[in-house]
Amino acid sequence: MYIWQHFKTITHHKFMVMKGCFSVGLYKQGLLHDLSKYMPSEFLVGAKYYQGTQSPNNAERKDKGYSSAWLHHKGRNKHHYEYWMDYSAHAGDGIIPAKMPDRYIVEMFIDRIAASKNYNKEKYTDGDPLKYYLSGNPGNFMHKETKRKLEKLLYMLAERGEAYTMQYIRKRVLPGARKQKSKK
Repeated sequence: MYIWQHFKTITHHKFMVMKGCFSVGLYKQGLLHDLSKYMPSEFLVGAKYYQGTQSPNNAERKDKGYSSAWLHHKGRNKHHYEYWMDYSAHAGDGIIPAKMPDRYIVEMFIDRIAASKNYNKEKYTDGDPLKYYLSGNPGNFMHKETKRKLEKLLYMLAERGEAYTMQYIRKRVLPGARKQKSKK
C-alpha cells in the first residue's frame, strides 16, 4: 500500500483545483472539491492501486473489471459529467445525460487541468487536458450543451493558455460568481 504517496497526490490535486476555483470565484466548490477521495471506500483503493502516473482507478479497473472507487466518486461529485446521468422522461429513451450547470462545468475543466499537471509534472502543456479529454471520448454520455461548453474551454486553453482562459471564465462564463460570494 502506498498510503503516504496517494495522500500527497490527492492533496496536491485538491490544492491545485482549490486554487483554480478560487481564481474564478468558486470558493465553496474549491474547498469541497473531491473530499470523497479521503473516505475509506476511495482512499484505501487509491492507496492499494497507486501508480503515481495515472489514476489508481485505472489499475483497479484492469484488476477487477470495474473501479469501485470511481463508482463511489462519480456519484458524489457534481463536477463529473457521469454524475449527471438520469432516466429520460420519455418512455423507451433509457438513461440520458442531463445538462450540467456552468459552475460544475468550470470545476470539471479546472479538475482536468489539475489532474494533467499532477500526472505530467514538468512535462505538462496547456494542450494536455484536451488530449486527455479526447482520448476518453465521452460521446453520447455527456449532454451536448455541456460537451460544447467544456470543449470550448479545453480548446481555448490549448490555443490561448491558462491565464487567458481563466480570465474568460471570470468575465464571460461566471461573471457574477465573485460578486455573489462577497455579498454573503
